Amino acid sequence: MPKTENFHWYVERVYGGEFHGHSLTTTLVSGQSQFQTYAIVHSIVFGKMLVLDGDTQSAALDEHIYHEALAHPVCAAGTPRRALVLGGGEGSTVRELLRVPSMQKVTMVDIDDVVVDACRTHMPEWSAGAFEDRRTELIIGDAKAYIESSAEKFDVIIGDLTEPLEDSPSYHLHTVAMYKKIRARLTPGGYFALQTSTAGPHNLALHARMTATLRAVFADVAPYTAYVPAFDTVWGFAICGDRVDARSDAAAVRAGAHAAACGGLRFYDAESHRAMFNLPRYLRDAYRSAIPLT
Repeated sequence: MPKTENFHWYVERVYGGEFHGHSLTTTLVSGQSQFQTYAIVHSIVFGKMLVLDGDTQSAALDEHIYHEALAHPVCAAGTPRRALVLGGGEGSTVRELLRVPSMQKVTMVDIDDVVVDACRTHMPEWSAGAFEDRRTELIIGDAKAYIESSAEKFDVIIGDLTEPLEDSPSYHLHTVAMYKKIRARLTPGGYFALQTSTAGPHNLALHARMTATLRAVFADVAPYTAYVPAFDTVWGFAICGDRVDARSDAAAVRAGAHAAACGGLRFYDAESHRAMFNLPRYLRDAYRSAIPLT
């Protein structure tokens, strides 16, 4: 193992009195935008890491787990042609959506041009040409304002946003009222998918409340999880729509065919799909008593 005495450390408070430390070789860029602090650092273990307001957003070693888990289960449910990404500064969610053979247009709306530019400059391999693809429309602006003002409909909408913490710029994008507006931007039979915070047994209250909020708006909500090593916990996601068939054998078969058609995936396939939607009892119990966000 390499000695770390000459390296500097990024220490992240993950919950309560728990801290995680990452030994870093360098900081590629850091600063304060209008909306948040940001840094792109290089970890000995995880490689490049994007950090916003002191929280790890993604890491080179395993970002494919998070982004494939976010983008592909919802696309495997149908043949989407038009998709909207709310947030998604790295461009990796757009990258995954562009793998889908039926995809004709992906619109990404992110409020922070400083972070988007930093990602394009210092980690272009994560977007892998997605920003330059003719099917991509990048809008720098408020996702809430875009949802409220746009009349465009989408087959898939993905929330790749920070969590609804009170100091987060995306706090007001996770309410019953906002989810209703997002639902109104879906085509008939369309789906909304999003990340729903930590889902480990030690820190699941926000995840359960986000799930309860979604269930107050959508007829069918299918929560699922994946372990993301850089987050050092089980991470939550959800697919929402009028009817979500994600837990059946037929859904797993579709997932396998979808993964094969997309090509180049490193995490998502039929077996991963089955595992993600096979939830432990502690989560199922938490959902029953959770109170929606307001």
